[in-house]
Amino acid sequence: MARILLTEYADRLGKNRDVVGQMARRGSFHSAVKVGRVWFIDEDEEYPDNRKTQGGKYADWRNNRPNLGKKKSGRPKAINTKI
Repeated sequence: MARILLTEYADRLGKNRDVVGQMARRGSFHSAVKVGRVWFIDEDEEYPDNRKTQGGKYADWRNNRPNLGKKKSGRPKAINTKI
């Protein structure tokens, strides 16, 4: 459970240093600690998987919702004005 610099942690994982620093400030890492101006983290800390959900009950909900009687967008039909 050795602590290393956050920049070294980012370099080991091949991640952007700025992104890893933002994640540390937001609290995404359990073991990240700031000492003065420098961030430290356990070298065994797993990189969090913060991707959005790909499946489940609400997957692809925009494409599966029913048409609620709304007209299709587009050009309106011309009105016949000849009498």
